[in-house]
Amino acid sequence: MDKVLFLSHTDEGGDLPRLGLEALGAAQELAQALGFPLILGLFGKDTGPAAVQLAGTGAQRALCVTGSDFADGRYVTDAAAAEALARASGAAIIIAPGTSRLARSLPGVAHRLGGRVDTHGSCVDAQDGGPTLTRWFYRQRMEAKLRRTQRPWVILLDSGCHAAHQPEGSPPALEPVPATVPAAQLRTRVIGFRKPKAGVQTIRPDAKLLFVAGAGWTKKQADGKEHVGDAEKLILGFLAATNASLGSSKSLVDQSSEGQAVLGFMTHLNQVGQTGSTPRHPKGLATCCHGEEPHVVGWRFVNERRSVNLDPSCGWARGKADVLYVADAFEVVAKLNALLSKG
Repeated sequence: MDKVLFLSHTDEGGDLPRLGLEALGAAQELAQALGFPLILGLFGKDTGPAAVQLAGTGAQRALCVTGSDFADGRYVTDAAAAEALARASGAAIIIAPGTSRLARSLPGVAHRLGGRVDTHGSCVDAQDGGPTLTRWFYRQRMEAKLRRTQRPWVILLDSGCHAAHQPEGSPPALEPVPATVPAAQLRTRVIGFRKPKAGVQTIRPDAKLLFVAGAGWTKKQADGKEHVGDAEKLILGFLAATNASLGSSKSLVDQSSEGQAVLGFMTHLNQVGQTGSTPRHPKGLATCCHGEEPHVVGWRFVNERRSVNLDPSCGWARGKADVLYVADAFEVVAKLNALLSKG
C-alpha cells in the first residue's frame, strides 16, 4: 500500500514553521481520503518540541533526523536529511511546506529518489483514487489540476491554502533515522542572519491588514504641489500603528526608473499584482490606486477589500472593492493615525 509522508524542517526553537502546520493538515486529510497510512518526518537541530505539534494526526510512524548539522538551511544537509526520511518511510506521496529551505532542497531530493516534484501547490486532494494537485499559473490567472504516475511525488504547498493542524492528545514517539554528511561536503557555513531594521521592514506576510499605496501619493495634490515627504510620514505612521504589511501598485514602483518622485521605502518587492505577488491577508486597504484588472488579480486571496480614492469612477468602484471611500487619502490616513495614536 502506498504511504503519505509529511516532511518538514523545524525552526530555531525546534517547532514546526507556521506553514508546516498547514501542510501537515493537508497531508493528514489526503491520507484519510486515500486510505493510505500517514508517516511524519522531521529534521533539525532539535525536533522534540515539534513532536507536541504532531499530536492527533493518527500517523503510523514519526521519523526524525536530529543534529547540529541540520540546524541551519544548507542544501547539502537539508537534502541529506530529507532523502534519509523519504527512503526510511517508503512513501509514494510526500507533502511538504513550501519554505525557502525545502524549495531549494526537495527538487534535488526528488531527482535522487527517481521521482517528480511540483512546487507552489494551492490544494492537494483525492480524486478517482489518487492525489490531484491544484496550482496557479501565470501569476494566479490560470488554475490547473495535475496528476502524476511517477513515484515518489513530492509536493510543496504554498501558505494560506489550508487550515493549520490543531494538535490534540499525546505526541507521537519519534524514531531516529541516521543521516550522515561527509565533512568534505560541509563547505558552506551559516554564520548568522541579517534582518532589516524594525522601522524599515514593510513586508509582513502574517499581518492581518494589507495597505497598498498607488501612484496618486506622489502626484500633485489639491494645492498643485507634490507632497511625497508627507506621504512617507503618513504611510509609515500607519504601518507602525497597525503593524500592517505594505503593498504597491506597479505604476508606483515603476516611477523610480522614470525619474519621478518615489517613496523612499518602496521597492518592487512590495508590488502586488501584474507580475507581482498575490498576498493572502484577511483585509486589504487600497489608497490612491485605480483598481486596474492586473492589480486586482493580485488581490484575489484578500477576503475583504476596501479602497480610498478621490475618483468615484475608478476601477475599485466597479464592483472590485467591498467598500469605496470617495475621499482624499492624505486626509483619511492622517485622521486614522490620529485616532490610532490615542489607543
